[in-house]
Amino acid sequence: MFRRFLVFFALSLALAPPLAVPAAAQDAADAIVRLNRLENQMRQMSGQLEQLQFENRQLKDQLRKFQEDVEFRFQEGSGRGGSRPSAPAVAPTPRPAQPQAQPQPAPQRRSDVYDPSQDPNAPGAPRPLGTTPPSQPLADAEIGEGGEQFAGIGELIEEEGQPAPGAVGNGMAIPQGAIQPRPNPSVAATSTGNPRGDFDAAYAAFTQKDYDQAEMGFRRFLQSNPRDQMVPEATFWLGESYLQRGRHREAAEQFLNVSADHPNASKAPDAMLRLGVSLNGLGARDRACAVFAELDRKYPQASASVRQASEREQKRNKCT
Repeated sequence: MFRRFLVFFALSLALAPPLAVPAAAQDAADAIVRLNRLENQMRQMSGQLEQLQFENRQLKDQLRKFQEDVEFRFQEGSGRGGSRPSAPAVAPTPRPAQPQAQPQPAPQRRSDVYDPSQDPNAPGAPRPLGTTPPSQPLADAEIGEGGEQFAGIGELIEEEGQPAPGAVGNGMAIPQGAIQPRPNPSVAATSTGNPRGDFDAAYAAFTQKDYDQAEMGFRRFLQSNPRDQMVPEATFWLGESYLQRGRHREAAEQFLNVSADHPNASKAPDAMLRLGVSLNGLGARDRACAVFAELDRKYPQASASVRQASEREQKRNKCT
C-alpha cells in the first residue's frame, strides 16, 4: 500500500514540471504586453511633453516680442527714449469781465432761390391787385397748313373772354359792373430745384380736384423751367385746371399754346381736342368745329379716346 503511494507521488512529481511550464510562459507573455503598453504610454507622454515645451517656447517668444514692441512704442512716444523738454510756464491770460458776444453770421441764402425784394419788377414778382397791366392780345395762330378758318383764334379768345355788360350765359340781366374779371394770382418762382418734383406736386393737386393749387403749381413750374421737356404737358394741365372751373378763355389760351408751339408733343392731340371744347364754351361753335376737323386730319394716329371724343363733340355741335 505504501509502495503504491510512493509510486503515485513519484508520478505526480514527474508530471508536475510539464504543467508549470505553460503557466510561466503565460505570465511572461502578459508581462511583455504590459511592458509594451507602458512603453507606448511613455512615448505618448514624451510627445505631449515635447509639444508643451514647444508651445511654451513660442509663448515666451511672443511675450518677448510684445514687450519689445511696447518698449519701442513707449520710447517713440516719449521722444525716442529722451525726456521731453518741459514747456515754459506761461502766465494765464486774464479773462475779461464781460466778454463780448461775437455776432453770428447771417445764414446764407441759396443762390437759386428767387428774392422778389431784389428785383420787384421782375416777371413773376408779387404785385398789388389791380396794378398789373392787361395781357397783350395773343398773336394770330395758324394751326395746320393753310387754314384761314384758324386765323385769329387768339383775338377771338380775347374778344370772347370779356362777358357782355348786363348779361350772363343763361340770358338773365344783371347790373353792369356786378361781374369783375378775376385777376390771376401772382406766382413767385419758388422752385425747389427739382422740376419733376414740382410737376408731380402740381399734378397731385389736380388729381385731388384742388384746381387753384394745381394752377399755382403748374404756373410756378412753367416760370421756373421754361425749357424743360415737360413744358407741353404742364401747359396742357394748366389749361385743364382752368377748364374744370369754367374759365374757358384762359383754358383756350393754354391749349392753343400747346397746339401752336408744341405740335409734336404727346399731349398735342389732347390739347387740340380741349381747345375745341374751350372755344365751344366761348360760343365760337364754327371755330370749334374747324378745330375738331383739323384734329382728325392732322393727328390720324391719335388715341381712340381722343378720336371718339372728337366725333362726339362734332355730333353734339352739329358740325358739318
